[in-house]
Amino acid sequence: MKRRNAVLLGNILMGLGLVSMIGGVGLTILGHLKDVVLLPGDLAHIPIMGIFVGALVWLVGARIGGRDRVADRYWWIKHSDNGARRSGYRHKHL
Repeated sequence: MKRRNAVLLGNILMGLGLVSMIGGVGLTILGHLKDVVLLPGDLAHIPIMGIFVGALVWLVGARIGGRDRVADRYWWIKHSDNGARRSGYRHKHL
């Protein structure tokens, strides 16, 4: 698969995952409101499952699109204090 097609497919999958996660959260909140029955008792867990499926689709899209690595351009990575991790001390201010 060409790079341009991989990025396009990755972006589409990431978008579908985002829509699925937001939809799952929205349906879960609506299902917990008083006097609102969206799905019968056996199917009430489907919106929560949509959140996890959306996250999985998001991660697959990020992997295909090449966005699965943390880039060095993020400020917190450049400016983090790695000395505490290298020396074995977890908390410097104890």
